[in-house]
Amino acid sequence: MGYLEKISDVYDHIAQGTAMDAFEEYYDEDVVMVLEDGTEVEGKDTNREREHEFFDSVEEFHGLDVSGITSNEDEGITTVESTMTVTFKGADGPMDIEQVAVQNWDDDQIVRERFYGTQNG
Repeated sequence: MGYLEKISDVYDHIAQGTAMDAFEEYYDEDVVMVLEDGTEVEGKDTNREREHEFFDSVEEFHGLDVSGITSNEDEGITTVESTMTVTFKGADGPMDIEQVAVQNWDDDQIVRERFYGTQNG
């Protein structure tokens, strides 16, 4: 399976509400995730907690639109442009989270992921 198929599977999991299954399968134990503000979060355990906090803050998931997805198979880099629509607990209504994520792979695992994005709503 190539990197394009792997990252497509990750986003299919997100759309189906099983994002943590993809996290467990595709993210390296030493993964570094770089948030929109430049903060680096190191390690799978720490990022797992962060992901759980995010999903726990969501009251309703309205959908995910992947508008662009690409891969450089030789370099092990994938990029995804997406919009996730969610309603957070205590919020008045839905919010669009527009995001570009760039993943660096080492064999079958994401070792670094950087997010660029905005929230509208």
